[in-house]
Amino acid sequence: MDYVSALLPPAVMAVFFIGVIRVIVKTQGGANKAKEDAAVDAALARAEGARQASPHPEA
Repeated sequence: MDYVSALLPPAVMAVFFIGVIRVIVKTQGGANKAKEDAAVDAALARAEGARQASPHPEA
């Protein structure tokens, strides 16, 4: 029975690792991707607007 107790922790870790990878893959793309892209585009537009509105002349 020592072999069962030796193999159980790696097997459990492998199952959890596969689960994490599946969640990561499922959350990429689709409707979530459109939301994330829109959020990034809005943040970049705000940063660009703030940079252009700054009174510092670029030399």
